Amino acid sequence: MATQMAATIFVGVWGGKKLDEYLKNETPVFTLVFSLLGVVIAMYNVIKDFIKKKP
Repeated sequence: MATQMAATIFVGVWGGKKLDEYLKNETPVFTLVFSLLGVVIAMYNVIKDFIKKKP
């Protein structure tokens, strides 16, 4: 579960950095947005899995 969270956040940060580099942004707007989106998606998956495992 921790590896899945880390991978989700990493993909968000990596994608945001690549998009910022491609668009030549001075401020890392997409890195910030995609990293926060990665955290939200990772937390959603953890909560969904936690609720599903309860008897």
